[in-house]
Parts: sequence; structure tokens; C-alpha cells
Amino acid sequence: MINGVEIVPLKKFTDHRGWLTETYRKDELPEGVFPEMMYVSLTLPGVARGPHEHVEQTDIFIFMGPGTFKVYLWDSREGSETFGEKMTFEAGEVNPVRVIVPPGVVHAYKCVSDVPGLVLNAPDKLYAGWGKKEKVDEIRHEEDADSKYVLD
Repeated sequence: MINGVEIVPLKKFTDHRGWLTETYRKDELPEGVFPEMMYVSLTLPGVARGPHEHVEQTDIFIFMGPGTFKVYLWDSREGSETFGEKMTFEAGEVNPVRVIVPPGVVHAYKCVSDVPGLVLNAPDKLYAGWGKKEKVDEIRHEEDADSKYVLD
């Protein structure tokens, strides 16, 4: 595990209508982490998003399916107990989870299933700030040909 990253299995409550899952609850989030917005993205099979990191933002990802993702995390925080560590795992339809990614942890995910996958994110900062008038808090490693953050 990478220090500060939380991976929480999510439970599906299923009945004749389908299923329901609590994706997050205020009483289950780390102290000081509160969502400011939420978005959903659809990623096509074989496509990756990232790797990138945030200086101040914490991401709260929800991987539920359909589809399965390979998730990549690297600790780039100097002084962290797990600095330099990399971890990967699969998430989505077969492993529904909430993943909390703190600032300074490089992250990426790739749709590894034959069907597109949906990902929800409830970050604790507004994208581009209030009214979308501020600098975006992202360091985009996927645009660096010499990046050490490589997906397989």
C-alpha cells in the first residue's frame, strides 16, 4: 500500500430491480477530505487516462463497472514512508472499490475489459477553481516522453 491511499471495497445491494451501492459517506472519508464536485467519465476498452498528479487536490474515485480497469499508483511525495513505491490492482465490475488518492500520488487507469468502463470522481477541489478561472491543479506525466510513470 501507498501511505495515505485508501482502497475501500464497495457493497452492492441487489434485488429484483437491480442494485444500489453507497459510493461514499461523509462519516467514512478521511478527516478534512470533502468532495467539492463530482463527474463521471466513460473510458473505451484499451484506453488509459493519466498518469498525472495533483499538488493540492485529493481524488475520490469510484470504480463500479461496467468494465474493468487496471489502476496504477506511484508515490512521488519526498518524505513519505512509501516514496517511490508503485502499486497496481484491478477495479470495476469484478472489484467495486472507492479509491482515495491524496496529492502527490501519481495515478492512472486503463480500461482492460472488452466493454467500456465508467468511473466517478468526487475531488475535494473544483476543477480550475471557482468559475473555472484558476490554473488547473495537474502535473500531466502522460505528455512527457521520458516519464518514469509508465503503464504496461
